[in-house]
Amino acid sequence: MSRENKDVVYGTEDLLMSLCNSVIRVLNVATQSKVNYSGMVQRITKIGLKPDIGCFVLFDGGFTGLVVLNFAADTAMEIYERYMLHMGMPKSELAVSHTSDEVSNIMGELMNQIVGDFTGKVRRELQTNITQNQPKMLVLNKQVMLSVDTPLDRPEMRRVTFYTEKSNIFYLELAIDRTEFIRLHDFDSSEVADPDALMEQERDNHAASSAPGQSDEEAANEELLRSLGM
Repeated sequence: MSRENKDVVYGTEDLLMSLCNSVIRVLNVATQSKVNYSGMVQRITKIGLKPDIGCFVLFDGGFTGLVVLNFAADTAMEIYERYMLHMGMPKSELAVSHTSDEVSNIMGELMNQIVGDFTGKVRRELQTNITQNQPKMLVLNKQVMLSVDTPLDRPEMRRVTFYTEKSNIFYLELAIDRTEFIRLHDFDSSEVADPDALMEQERDNHAASSAPGQSDEEAANEELLRSLGM
């Protein structure tokens, strides 16, 4: 292989973009609405939970990091309501306040799916493994700063702004040890799979055989909907 091919580098901004794409993929499917993120990213020096709802997840393994999502009350309620209505829940039975345990539970489950989608891509595309803890969701009336349990030798922190279909805003913050992945040789990311992934693929193949003409994207969305209980 030529040196040019070996020097394909996957760094912090690439990891951040992959994570952002997991956010919009999960939320777009779960809420059947359009979520976008800013083309600009902020370098920040601290990472923390902010009002009205903050959620964080730690991951470790091939690299260590902390992911935070911060939602204003209106944003959390828009996402929660769209998700529940898409699930078939009558509007009259929905929670009316962002402080409801039901809202926190749903937002936590969505974040779990987001990070799960991201860790799956890490395994396939970077050929390394990271594990996540259970997301922690908190209703807040003031800012809380966080630090990663495992010390980061060269921490890098970023913040990205997201916009919902109703133009409500939420923020993703990422703290990660500075790292670069350099491709040594070409590989097919579809070949990298664990036993659980193989079993899931078999189920997907079975589902696809009963739905001829279904695109890969439609099949992936159906898999995501199943994981969200839809």
